[in-house]
This record gives sequence, C-alpha cells and structure tokens, in this order.
Amino acid sequence: VQLQASGGGLVQAGGSLRLSCAASGVIFSNYVMGWFRQAPGKEREFVATINSSGVRKEYSDSVKGRFTISRDNAKKTVYLQMNSLKPEDTARYSCVARYGTNMYSRESRDYGSWGQGTLVTVSS
Repeated sequence: VQLQASGGGLVQAGGSLRLSCAASGVIFSNYVMGWFRQAPGKEREFVATINSSGVRKEYSDSVKGRFTISRDNAKKTVYLQMNSLKPEDTARYSCVARYGTNMYSRESRDYGSWGQGTLVTVSS
C-alpha cells in the first residue's frame, strides 16, 4: 500500500486542521486505517483507527472528543479532523494501513504500511 498524507501545518492553539491520507495500489475497502503521531524526543503514539466500513472507530484518550477519523472508500482516502488543538498535539502524523476489514489495532507493530507523515505544529 502506498500512502500519501497531507494537510499538516502551523495553527494556533484552539484551532483546527484536517489531515488527509490517500492510498493507492490496493483495494482500499479491505484495509483498516489509522493515524499515529510522534513528537520530537518522544515515542510514537497511537491516535485513531477506523475499520474498513468506517463504522467502528477508536481513539486515544488524549484526543477523544477533539479528533475525528473518517474515510471515503470511493476516494481511497482517510481523514483526521483535529479540533481544539493544543500545543501538546504538535507532532509528525503518519497514516497507516493494515489488511483486514476489522483488524483494527492500537499497536504500531500491527500496521504493515506507513505513509511519510505530515507535520502539525500548534503554537500557544
């Protein structure tokens, strides 16, 4: 799976951004998709995941209620709508894919395909 993320940038605290990740080379609807992030000097962290139909979603406690993951299987794209952004959300956000319609996971080792990431910077 080839994944291309976009939509990162600089935003003030309290603002919003929407990240997109376009997939190619696969039957997108066969894949669970997700987002992870890594801040400078910190370990990679699970953000959100969505099953192949888009019905089931999971979020980390740190973003629940502020971020929304969604997908458009016709466009082969997964999104991450980020609202009420905080400086601690500053990180490189990577989209991930895992084969299997309901094989969603919070573990980075379970995802075989990773995009290059897009940088999100939240100023205070």
